[in-house]
Amino acid sequence: MKNRIFILGMAVTALGFTSCQGEKEKEAEKTIDTYTVYVDSVSSVPAEDAKENWQSIEATYELKSSQAETAMSDLKDDEKAKEKVEASKAKYAALKAAMEAEMAAAQPSSKQAMRNELFGEGKIGEDMNFDWVNAANIHNVYQQFVHTVENNKDAYSREDWDEIKLMYEALDSRKNTVEKEGLTSEDNRKIAALKLKFAPMYTLNRMGAKSEEMEAAKK
Repeated sequence: MKNRIFILGMAVTALGFTSCQGEKEKEAEKTIDTYTVYVDSVSSVPAEDAKENWQSIEATYELKSSQAETAMSDLKDDEKAKEKVEASKAKYAALKAAMEAEMAAAQPSSKQAMRNELFGEGKIGEDMNFDWVNAANIHNVYQQFVHTVENNKDAYSREDWDEIKLMYEALDSRKNTVEKEGLTSEDNRKIAALKLKFAPMYTLNRMGAKSEEMEAAKK
């Protein structure tokens, strides 16, 4: 009698364990389905909308991906589930690569960003064309250039200073032309004061930046 009760108890326990296992597998399948549906939905979002919300998309993806990985351990050797997860991973990886490339292309290069700061958005491009600088605005151009350099001098690298010198010389070259086109003596005097301010600032800070780079290289 006792043996029968014991066997019956074992059977009930096994049934409960099987039922519990079945529920875990169902939940795991739901989690994986949620993950794959999310990846599919993100893939169908228009590129502009995706770019605006990319940080949120990334955060949500990381969460759902982690949950899917955990769910896979409950499904053990379920090849079908594994294939679904791997396919969604590949799909998202391709989307992420395309999105990051698009966002990178939309960002100006570090040199262009510097030009935008020194002269104004889009004023100077790769062609280094200063034709837009004339007798009426050249003082303001020098003023913005020198003041911007002064405000950011501690953040510039040696390469930045080399680029700044290149642009400064190009602006000076344009000044030689503008002087023949009606540059006033007052503006010429103000520009001379700005140039006098820039020269030692450039020399000292470029030397400092170079020294810092040499010290960093030694370490």
